[in-house]
Amino acid sequence: MSEPYRKTGNMKCWIAILAAFVLSACASYSGSGLKPEQDGLEDVLRTMGKPAMQWRDTDGSIQLSYPRGPSSTESFMVRIGKNGKLQSIRNVLVPETIALIKPGMAQNEVLRILGPSEPTFTIYFKARDELVWDWRYQAEQDLAHFLVLFDGTKGTVRCTMILVDMLPTPF
Repeated sequence: MSEPYRKTGNMKCWIAILAAFVLSACASYSGSGLKPEQDGLEDVLRTMGKPAMQWRDTDGSIQLSYPRGPSSTESFMVRIGKNGKLQSIRNVLVPETIALIKPGMAQNEVLRILGPSEPTFTIYFKARDELVWDWRYQAEQDLAHFLVLFDGTKGTVRCTMILVDMLPTPF
């Protein structure tokens, strides 16, 4: 075998290994390998890591929030049934879920629906006594920001806004 062929073959092997590693990391990122009614809370934590937030409902079920960072358009909500088994995993940064946010809702209600916003995108406007939370999401063909404007004193939603990204992203 010639030397250039051997180097090319080795390079192809390393590229295949790297691609497999990246794809397996992405699978755990969303929890796509987990099976409802089969995997439990420990499996979710092992696969997806520590959640940003979690809630225990009165019936004993658990909700876990996995926001995926400032550049991501995904934030996963995981539901664990009272039997301790995975019920569902879903990305909540989609138009159908965003439409659930209405004026008058409390901050904790918004958190239960969308999970926490990216802290670097959170801002308080003292003159208006207004707190703004921001999530990035995929709106049809465009990337957009979903903004929730809260009354700073009451902690309730005043209004929401969608701002479509006008500049292409480097990703």
